[in-house]
Amino acid sequence: KQAALWFGKAAEQGDTKAQFNLAMMYGDGRGVAKDDKQAVAWLRKAAEQGHADAQYHLAVSYDDGEGVPQDFKQAVYWYTQAANQGLAKAQYNLGVSYDKGEGVAKDHQMAAQWYRKAADQGDSDAQYNLGVAYDEGEGVPQDHQQAVAWYRKAAAQNHVRAQFNLAVSYDDGEGVAQDKKQAVHWYTKAAEQGDADAQQNLSVMYARGEGVARDATKSRYWARKARESRA
Repeated sequence: KQAALWFGKAAEQGDTKAQFNLAMMYGDGRGVAKDDKQAVAWLRKAAEQGHADAQYHLAVSYDDGEGVPQDFKQAVYWYTQAANQGLAKAQYNLGVSYDKGEGVAKDHQMAAQWYRKAADQGDSDAQYNLGVAYDEGEGVPQDHQQAVAWYRKAAAQNHVRAQFNLAVSYDDGEGVAQDKKQAVHWYTKAAEQGDADAQQNLSVMYARGEGVARDATKSRYWARKARESRA
């Protein structure tokens, strides 16, 4: 409550950090009663003064319709403001908006451009989506080697679908030399995170003895896990 009082005074005087912190407190109900409309009001004040995180959170509020009527065009506007300031999560969400055509005309090339900006900053979701773009030739020329490179970066950050796609790449020898052991390695990583597709494929690998010693018990174990994950 003391923090809310202090932030409130500083926020009233136009301090953008205080405005942003006060917005977060209203959004979470920390030290003040939870109030999404108040959160948005303070986010807007900070966002209009150029606070990148406030711009991002204001965009999310519009995206989700929290504290404000849902408005994808406004979401794109504020994502763009934050993205142009170099905020990776805003760059990623802007890429998704272009991919889906939400609040903006669908444009896979623009989506890929924003994914790349975020991916270059280490955003694992953006790295994965850029990998998919290269795999499918959406917004970029199809390039399976580039897809693998981006999957690898995201997989190293524990991104479960990137781990699965990297495993499939090794399994099929697409974009990388076929390597069943590496396929098993990455299927296992994704399977241990609960990915049903990875669990199913890992079960098959154990059943066939591909990239790993044949083991009927482990094959049944992962097949059961896959069923449980899909239930």
